[in-house]
Amino acid sequence: MFRKDVYIDRRNRLKDKMKSGLVLFLGNQESAFNYPDNTYHFRQDSSFLYFFGLDMPNIAGLIDFESGKEYLFGNDFTIDDIIWMGPQPKIKELAAQVGIENTEPINHLGNYLRNANNQERIIHVLPFYRGDTIIQFSNLLEISHTEAENYISVDLIKAVIEMRSIKDKHEVEELIKAAAIGYKMHVTSMKMAKPGILEQEIAGALEGIASSYGSALSFPIILSQNGETLHNHYHGNILEEGRLLLTDTGAETNLHYASDNTRTFPVGGKFSQKQKDIYNIVLNGINHGTSLIKPGVTYLSVHLEVAKILAKGLIDLGLMKGNPEDAVREGAHAMFMPHGLGHMMGLDVHDMENLGEDYVGYDNEIRRSTQFGLRGLRLGRKLQPGFVLTNEPGIYFIPDLVKKWKAEKINSSFINYDKVLDEYSGFGGIRLEDDILVTETGHQLIGKRIPITIEEVEETMRS
Repeated sequence: MFRKDVYIDRRNRLKDKMKSGLVLFLGNQESAFNYPDNTYHFRQDSSFLYFFGLDMPNIAGLIDFESGKEYLFGNDFTIDDIIWMGPQPKIKELAAQVGIENTEPINHLGNYLRNANNQERIIHVLPFYRGDTIIQFSNLLEISHTEAENYISVDLIKAVIEMRSIKDKHEVEELIKAAAIGYKMHVTSMKMAKPGILEQEIAGALEGIASSYGSALSFPIILSQNGETLHNHYHGNILEEGRLLLTDTGAETNLHYASDNTRTFPVGGKFSQKQKDIYNIVLNGINHGTSLIKPGVTYLSVHLEVAKILAKGLIDLGLMKGNPEDAVREGAHAMFMPHGLGHMMGLDVHDMENLGEDYVGYDNEIRRSTQFGLRGLRLGRKLQPGFVLTNEPGIYFIPDLVKKWKAEKINSSFINYDKVLDEYSGFGGIRLEDDILVTETGHQLIGKRIPITIEEVEETMRS
């Protein structure tokens, strides 16, 4: 955990934003994967971590905005627990670690909430993303599961997003730690990418690196020779000489701050000329995108400028035609990059998206597009100092998408379909991804940059 004054300050700032009612932060519970005592690795709810810091199941935090009182609900461990788990702190001791004076047994929480409900006080909760949390909340208030949704508070959502979007120095330090673990994972992937290796051998080694630091993966590993599938979690292919291997992975620190990087490189360590041509377009895109990141700029505008770089490069290769600006305006480039440029990152690898993707990435000024590709941009709004985000352009040759667009004559004035199908079938996909902090004057890369130029990648794979 951070120092207790960090959590005290966060809760006080939330009180300043929310003047009435009370807020309930339910910590996550254990989840069994084949019988009750054999559970998945526990992961605490990120907003609970942000305000209460305690990384353990079956506890809840409550703030009464009118009285100013804060409560931690939970039970002391029994002797049976201690036999299995060793000595454990009392709930009072845990509360003191994060600056909370008032503690109650967890079975008192229902009475507290029902009394508030009977007095017609507002109970604020964040959106539910786990079924067991909906059931727990419904049981506490003795309401139906469908009624639980009525307590989700837009005011609370906006207040939490406003706070969590701006990373303080303690959070940035954790993100840099996560980046250092991610660096080792990606370099290991490059060095292991030899013909005859099974993809899952590399995926297992990367997960082992994360675990060796006491942390975990920040999301399931994306690692595949078939990089044209954007989130490919299948790791059953045997690596073939010259194929491109896309690795998109990251780690969490022990405090659950994430890294998220992508690199793409040739099995065997040597890019072909055709691979270099596409790779350098993506490399130009990511570098140009990073150069544009600064306070006051919308990430929507950065996305569109990077899209023009990709379109121009593809036009120069004869895969697209016409004017890059016109092509991007019509969304023609999206056949090659059908996703957005990036997303927020922090305690969640897609930070706070459980609170509502549009609340996190958009506002009254910048609304989400309905255009194919552009509608996949998760972050479009104006950047502020303290934002941490990903920059991840890509170019993909997705056979089914190319054939569909060709058959329907979509953007045929901008795309040379025959050349794409004849010369780039089976090419795969290339994505490059860095994590960026928005500073007061511009931007800063989170951690040491993973090898990214063709020369750096080939040298790393040789070493």
